[in-house]
Amino acid sequence: MRKQGVELSILKGKAMKIHVGAIIILCSTLLMAERINVAVAANVSYAMDALKQAFHRQHPTTEVSVILGSTGTLAAQIQHGAPYDVFMAADMSYPQKLYAKGLGLSAPQVYAKGSLAYFSTKDQNITQGMALLKSSAIHTIAIANPKTAPYGAAALQALQSANVHDTLASKLIFGESISQTVAYTMYAADIGIIATSVLYSPKMRAFRKGVHWSDVNTALYSPIEQGIILLNKAKHSQAAKDFYSFVFSTEAQAVFKAFGYALP
Repeated sequence: MRKQGVELSILKGKAMKIHVGAIIILCSTLLMAERINVAVAANVSYAMDALKQAFHRQHPTTEVSVILGSTGTLAAQIQHGAPYDVFMAADMSYPQKLYAKGLGLSAPQVYAKGSLAYFSTKDQNITQGMALLKSSAIHTIAIANPKTAPYGAAALQALQSANVHDTLASKLIFGESISQTVAYTMYAADIGIIATSVLYSPKMRAFRKGVHWSDVNTALYSPIEQGIILLNKAKHSQAAKDFYSFVFSTEAQAVFKAFGYALP
């Protein structure tokens, strides 16, 4: 009996050592983990889950916290001290202005090129494009706010280039971001001019090209070159630098391509 008691005590001791060892490993992992804050233009939100998954496979101890919004709003937050490490904008002008103000570690780079699409959930000939917008069947047209959203500015430019803006001005309703513009298009407006990338997201793939959406002629607006900048807060963050580099990797570029972006 005494021998069995000794053996049981030894086993308990070993179990305790294993348990303590597991706790030490867990604590070490938690201490090694780093969280980074990435400010992301709303049009990229649809691709972020896939990007985060691909990044996590390479950097499992880094937690990526995504802050979504219109590019102009996010840029304003950064200027007012928002604690973001990386800024993925919908154009190059906003990150370039931040860099000029000394808020970035290096000059921004183009990570993807976006485009515009007409989108409607209603039964109409979407391939008519600008001609459809002028028809009496269209009472409301949703676009993103051109003052804060580059895709809204591009949509406004397309309307002006097609010489229909003055005719259609009373029909326009504005979303603060592409995400809000998509919601307006689906539930309030007759049609919207949105980021093509939205239509490649899993939730939107039920909508078919040529039936529910069609491309806006790229000759009507300036190329939408989307810029990324590593912000000053990331100066001592290897994780943020890893994420910035990852955006230009083969894996990330494949994700962008799958969501309808052209590659830089």
